[in-house]
Amino acid sequence: MLRRWLPILVTGALLAGCAGSSKLSQKSEEKLASGDAWKAWQLATRALDKEPGNPRAQSAAAAAGTAIVQDWQRKIRDLAQLDSLNAAEEVLKLAEFRLNAAHYATVPVGPGWPAEENALRRAAARVHYQAGQEAAASKRPKKACLEYTEASRFVNDYRDVGRRIDRTLADATTRVALAPFRTTSEDPAFGAQVAQAWQDELAEEMAPPAAQFTKVLGGDAMRRSMTVAELEDLSRNDALRMGRRMGAQRVVWGTVGPVKSSTQFHLFRDTVYRRVVDHDKDGHEIARWVDVPIEVVSRTRDVTAGVDYEVIETTSGTSLLHRHLDRSTSARVVWTSYQPEGDPASYSLVSEEVRNSNPDRARDVEKRWASVCGSAVTLAQVLEERKRTGSSGQSAREAIGRFAAGAAFVMLQDLPPAEDLALAALQHGSAPLREDLLKLDPVDDVDLGTSDEPDDEPVTRQR
Repeated sequence: MLRRWLPILVTGALLAGCAGSSKLSQKSEEKLASGDAWKAWQLATRALDKEPGNPRAQSAAAAAGTAIVQDWQRKIRDLAQLDSLNAAEEVLKLAEFRLNAAHYATVPVGPGWPAEENALRRAAARVHYQAGQEAAASKRPKKACLEYTEASRFVNDYRDVGRRIDRTLADATTRVALAPFRTTSEDPAFGAQVAQAWQDELAEEMAPPAAQFTKVLGGDAMRRSMTVAELEDLSRNDALRMGRRMGAQRVVWGTVGPVKSSTQFHLFRDTVYRRVVDHDKDGHEIARWVDVPIEVVSRTRDVTAGVDYEVIETTSGTSLLHRHLDRSTSARVVWTSYQPEGDPASYSLVSEEVRNSNPDRARDVEKRWASVCGSAVTLAQVLEERKRTGSSGQSAREAIGRFAAGAAFVMLQDLPPAEDLALAALQHGSAPLREDLLKLDPVDDVDLGTSDEPDDEPVTRQR
């Protein structure tokens, strides 16, 4: 039977599609007649999406597209009398429209338009090319590169613009090195670990097109240029010398710490309930609640570490910017000696009977639980984690990754060290530095007021 009905169904679908495209074409013609060429274009292209090759829809699209182009050309000619650069921008937009419209219809522009378009494009390219020459002459390679790139956008092969873009881009590229941060920590590698993590993040996040002129140098280049002793306690002058040896125009240097922490202990001791399901002699389920005494211990640690950093121009030792920021994190470890029976999901802080008969008690238990384990943590989650870890558990240091990922709690008997938590918080804290480097990215050195000649020994700044 399906085989008999299939041709009819297919024919019906085709007829429905044709009817839909014809209706859209008719609406397109009506919109164009009322002067709304853009709406007419949208309706006609929708009709062609439904039924490619529909003659009426093609005709409607061509008519709407022609009206759009003619109106656009009039606006461009009027604008060219006042602002030739903006007129050239409109020329590019019109060209893009025609390119995309070619999928639906060929939209004519008139015999004289190509010459007008070419003249406006070349005029805009000439303006930007000359601006690029002026910027290059004033030692502004970044501005020059941007101007030459604009010239090529209007006329791709304008004069020698391609060669000039390559040359100014090479002159404009700013290589940035991250020096190991100094630290007040007892671990001399603490600051170097933070700097390495920031370097890895920035090298990825500041790749083009995010940053056009800034290149963050890899950590390997830094390590090759420094001795082990230098890497562990790098002064500002050491950082500048390191940056010069690496061929960096800028170096990021600073101090991490001190690490501040506070720890609190909490205890939840009460009776909770486990839902047990039995069966009567007829096989019917009978649910009952079993009292379970339990103790749950939690410890929380709040950690804050400060970072002070400078972005320094390596030739003169000029500080381009300075920023202080704090990074904080919290960790909560929970422990219970109680090993759950059966499914942890069968446990509840209060039974249904208690909740119904004594709502004040239910609220008190839940409030005390939240103060110990956190408002987002359930008894079932704690027992599930207890069951999963068993007696083996994991070390506090191994749990750092889970805290860094935002875990509500970890089943442990002790907290990770404060410096480990601070390191987890700081390692992904490079966003402010990224913002600073992006702001500096398009600015030429001459506009930052940096010197062209290096100091024999830059002045050490007190910190």
